Amino acid sequence: MSRTIVVTGGSTGIGRAAAELFRADGDQVVITGRRADVLKQTADELGAEAVVCDATDPAQVAELAAALPERVDVLVNNAGGNTELNGSGDLAERWIANYTANVVSAVLTTTALAPRLTTAVIHLGSIAGTRGGGSYGAAKAALATWSLDLAAELGPRGITSNVVAPGYTAETEFFQDRLSDERRQWLVESTMTGRAGTPYDVAALIHFLASPGARHLTGQVLHVNGGALTTR
Repeated sequence: MSRTIVVTGGSTGIGRAAAELFRADGDQVVITGRRADVLKQTADELGAEAVVCDATDPAQVAELAAALPERVDVLVNNAGGNTELNGSGDLAERWIANYTANVVSAVLTTTALAPRLTTAVIHLGSIAGTRGGGSYGAAKAALATWSLDLAAELGPRGITSNVVAPGYTAETEFFQDRLSDERRQWLVESTMTGRAGTPYDVAALIHFLASPGARHLTGQVLHVNGGALTTR
């Protein structure tokens, strides 16, 4: 039976790759994002539905919820990113911006859709949430902690909540074209696989966490980083 999948920040990178995998299953996929033109192009290419939505804006999230069907099987909270790369604002503003982009966005969207969820919530974390990374790493660590509360809340309904934490992943907009060749080389050499991750490496794990084989897997942070960070 076709499912309804919602992917926030679904127009590029990891979000797009995840949407593509779900569409390949025949699922009905709704992608969201702030850039209407990019979002529409991706939706047209994938055969998905596009809803313009800034996940940090409660009013826009409410409008998103109103536009969705009464049953949403899987929510992928992919919207976010390191707002420190924008380099604007004072110290407090920069820390609040990262928390808003990466935690508040997920909380607002999940809370709005929780009554109609059936299967899984999957959050995009980061290697920085464990290794450290200023306000961005702190925000991703907070997201992982909140996911534990969500797993306990939704678990009795058979709904899982997990965090997928990528390491360096090429072919995304994360570094906003500011990654030096030296830094890129260091990130690749830090892996055990000798290569950068791809959006599909991460999307494949997202896809699995929404599958029947992952129904007893919840409250976890699962790392996808080629061994750049090990959990033991």
